[in-house]
Amino acid sequence: MKIYTKTGDKGTTSLIYGQRVAKNDLRVEAYGTCDETNSMIGLAVSHLQGESFQKKELLDSLYHKIQTNLFHVGAELATPKGKEVKWTIKDSDIEEMEKHIDELNDSLPALTNFILPGGHPAGATFHVARTIARRAERCAVTLGDDVNPLVLMYLNRLSDLLFVTARYVNHVLGHKEQNLHQ
Repeated sequence: MKIYTKTGDKGTTSLIYGQRVAKNDLRVEAYGTCDETNSMIGLAVSHLQGESFQKKELLDSLYHKIQTNLFHVGAELATPKGKEVKWTIKDSDIEEMEKHIDELNDSLPALTNFILPGGHPAGATFHVARTIARRAERCAVTLGDDVNPLVLMYLNRLSDLLFVTARYVNHVLGHKEQNLHQ
């Protein structure tokens, strides 16, 4: 199978079910930003190779599932209005993230100030993934009523989980958080 098809050479791409749209279509921007989030999560996780800490296996497993779910979110965003969605997010996916947010957050010092993104390369990269997930959420919101509310909830919770994960990774790997000096 060839990687290139040449069908996008004139600035269009296909949604699921074959509808052609401009590559700058808001749907393409939304699912493309989910893909960007997914790639950044992969980079963040790769920075944890060779590290050993409590809950590392949990994070590996959790983010493998999240990366898979981000493909489902992207597929849903790439499905034109009125067409059957082949993969979808479930309430249980959101509930699982909330459970992990609480679990990780319970082992962290309370936030008393805004913190600056940074720290360990993995922690800093989870922070970048968080900002990209927020952009994906903004794109999905802009699509309006065409978007499954669970997709919006998933992206919102994902950015929260990425923030807490960045803090957790920095904490367990000994990187002190830098407070915003006001």
